[in-house]
Amino acid sequence: MKALVLMAGRGLGGDAVVTLNVIRALEERGVQCELALDENSPGVLFKKKGYTWHKIKIPQAGGHAATKLSAMKAAFKMLTATFKVRRLIKKLDVDFIVGVIGGGAIVGSVGAKLSNTPAASVICTPLDSKVCSKFNPCFALPETSLFRQDVLPDNIQKTYFPINADVNDGNAEIAFKKLKEEPLFDENKKTILFSSGSSIFKGTIDAANKFAEYANGEYNLLLIGLPLKDDYLDGLHRDIIYLGYVDWLKDLYAFLDLAVLTDDGLMVEESVACELPTVALTRVKWGRYHNMAGIFEGAVIESELDESNEKIMEALNNLDSLKEASKKYSSNLVHSKEILADKILEAVKK
Repeated sequence: MKALVLMAGRGLGGDAVVTLNVIRALEERGVQCELALDENSPGVLFKKKGYTWHKIKIPQAGGHAATKLSAMKAAFKMLTATFKVRRLIKKLDVDFIVGVIGGGAIVGSVGAKLSNTPAASVICTPLDSKVCSKFNPCFALPETSLFRQDVLPDNIQKTYFPINADVNDGNAEIAFKKLKEEPLFDENKKTILFSSGSSIFKGTIDAANKFAEYANGEYNLLLIGLPLKDDYLDGLHRDIIYLGYVDWLKDLYAFLDLAVLTDDGLMVEESVACELPTVALTRVKWGRYHNMAGIFEGAVIESELDESNEKIMEALNNLDSLKEASKKYSSNLVHSKEILADKILEAVKK
């Protein structure tokens, strides 16, 4: 079988990880995958992993931060984009389409309908949930409100983010050796990670700075990612170890005592899969709220920014119970990639 997988965005952050893992899981099942990205996407993650792609126009409405105006503008661009996708589908002669999140899901869904090709959509935003579910089977990620509904339409199923099965096979010793190169690192202190994914949002820095002032050097405080704006790091607290973009994250997961993350899903899911105590900061990314603590009950502590110090201390005082609670989710999470691929294949064969 042959599939075309479509994704909007830069090909760097969480959407790219989801797409890459869908492709890998399908390939493991004998499916030949063709990838299509937006013509302006640098495709950093895919390039690093040795993948090439077709360049087409895949408009974005802004995901969870979409407004009526941005959605309308994207809709007009979608009309042209879907016909281009239809031509690509015919050219590649694929058996089915997988559209991943936002514009990738919508363009894939409509393009597949126009070409009379089976399709499946991995949905995450209000707009892709509304559009794609009208055309083909959909798989709703934890960030959607659909994930928290007890009853769903027949063509929508819930799915965890498809994370790497080896995410909890990290080597703490590798992380330890790398951290020892940092002058501020003290091996006798507990280590806390602050992250909002591949991009650093201002709220994450605010939380890290606030806790650094409160903790007064008692913990190793790490910050990873690339700032959305260059000046975000100008006021970084002197006690914070900034690591930039790391490609040894699973080793870091194995070493950490606590992760303070934004509540938008992928990293929270990886953290829980690694049985790592987690605090989820809400409304950091464009005011979004996803209730990850409600999905991973007992394994994640939720926090608004103004109460982050108190919630981080609560987590530090309950590390063992948070670890124990995460064990009931870990197995399903580490197999999420394979489970989703099997569901996609079952859906497109009907």
